[in-house]
Amino acid sequence: MKIASTKFAIGIAQLNPTIGDLVGNSQKILEAAKKAYAAGVRLLLTPELSLCGYPPRDLLLNPSFVVAIDDTLQKLARELPPNLAVLVGTVTQNLKAQVTGGKPLFNSMALVEKGQIKQVFHKRLLPTYDVFDERRYFEPGLQANYFTLDNLHIGVTICEDLWNDEEFWGKRSYAVNPIADLAILGVDLIVNLSASPYSVGKQNSREAMLKHSAVRFQQPIIYVNQAGGNDDLIFDGGSFALNRQGKIVSRTRGFAADLVVVEFVESQRDFASGSISPLPFSEDAEILQALVLGVRDYARKCRFSKVVLGLSGGIDSSLVAAIAVAALGKENVLGVLMPSPYSSEHSISDALALSENLGIKANILPIGNLMQSFDRSLADMFAGTEFGIAEENLQSRIRGNLLMAIANKFGYLLLSTGNKSEMAVGYCTLYGDMNGGLAVIADVPKTRVYSLCHYLNSDRSIIPQNVLTKPPSAELKPGQVDQDSLPPYEILDDILQRLIHDYQSAAQIIAAGHDPMIVDRVIQMVARAEFKRRQAPPGLKITDRAFGTGWRMPIASNWFAVKNAHQTQPIASLVGGDGQDTHNS
Repeated sequence: MKIASTKFAIGIAQLNPTIGDLVGNSQKILEAAKKAYAAGVRLLLTPELSLCGYPPRDLLLNPSFVVAIDDTLQKLARELPPNLAVLVGTVTQNLKAQVTGGKPLFNSMALVEKGQIKQVFHKRLLPTYDVFDERRYFEPGLQANYFTLDNLHIGVTICEDLWNDEEFWGKRSYAVNPIADLAILGVDLIVNLSASPYSVGKQNSREAMLKHSAVRFQQPIIYVNQAGGNDDLIFDGGSFALNRQGKIVSRTRGFAADLVVVEFVESQRDFASGSISPLPFSEDAEILQALVLGVRDYARKCRFSKVVLGLSGGIDSSLVAAIAVAALGKENVLGVLMPSPYSSEHSISDALALSENLGIKANILPIGNLMQSFDRSLADMFAGTEFGIAEENLQSRIRGNLLMAIANKFGYLLLSTGNKSEMAVGYCTLYGDMNGGLAVIADVPKTRVYSLCHYLNSDRSIIPQNVLTKPPSAELKPGQVDQDSLPPYEILDDILQRLIHDYQSAAQIIAAGHDPMIVDRVIQMVARAEFKRRQAPPGLKITDRAFGTGWRMPIASNWFAVKNAHQTQPIASLVGGDGQDTHNS
């Protein structure tokens, strides 16, 4: 007689927590647990720090917050279904900190079952690069983490614990490899509970890395990730399970909360095949999903229901408006046109065509009279000087004031529309087009902006064709185009990629075929614009090197001026004053 294989059901709760919302996050875990229990799940997995949300940052320095986390965990333990084991991401105190001099907290996973906290496991590898600063708060765990449930030995790792396979990366970033340690102990399967921020193509890296580990150590692995946006960070979810052969047998949806069940067949010591959600079919599709989620969650978690933005008839504001509509609905997006005497006729008609395509309300507020008032007020002080950047930037600052007034009056979130290329070189105006509560495309290079807009138009016409074809311009004086002040964006973006992402020197960038004078000028502009970026609104991160939490450059620095061997002009002559306005680009 054939004996049926025993199956052990594991639930993946891909959650979207709000940082600090202990009650709300606890409720999300409880709801997922009830659904999982009804589906026959024995063990439910939740992401890293699922109870308090990731990253909590300096909330962790508040002792009352840490106490509240523990109280909430105890309450949750009593409410969970009694015959369901749940791994909950939490913070625990390091009781030896005062004796050892270590950090006061651990980044932990608590195993909760039958109303009690059965075991606690601590994260072993603490990242301190890019957006991560976990050594600021946490003490690393020192031992391999595993537990036994229904005769299965289950290894536990937390996020960074899986990112140290020297065979895959060609090097070790830490002294230990927690995955290897668990394989030596002979566990039946390994789970990893993560809060891994999104960047373009990162899901492919995660899956390739864990495929390598599964095959190398002959271990089935489940990877659980957080979903949702928290401040500038976007978490893409995409949790998945691999069998011992490194084949993906289950994957959750990307960029959304989800709950899936994975079955472990004990006789085979491996996972059965399950549901596999597809990955986005292009980088543009992936980036748009990320930005839509980032805007939706930033607005929702900051308690905004409506947004406002300036519509210029340019490609940047057109893209931001389309993202906002996808995130919040057309009825919750207000576009404001603020033409000046220098605005072209097509800038108005293109903006109106966009608003009609998106179905959003658009108001027109001409600024010509306001410009004259400013000119009269400054006439005596500016007497004897030539019209220049200071006067041009007044247009942007007038627009910025109007938008802020609307946002303040009606309680709207103001969306800034500047792209990464402009932010990099300072082609933007403080207290003007940089005004806002969220910079939606601040990590999107200009060339990618065009690519995303073409992708949006692949199904239906959203971005007017003239917006895609006309030369980008700030329209702050007659006949002005961006290329009067900047290299062509194809050249600029390649230089910025090499400088910012690839850490190449001026000599290396020049050796790649770029004009030395242009390279020198771009490097100086990037350095001089640091004071602007420090005052910019938070920008949604989609690359591995964004001008946000992970960008920690000094403002008062002479590095580029001293080290750039190709410098031929004084810094002051390379870009004037506050830089150009980009509100109409």
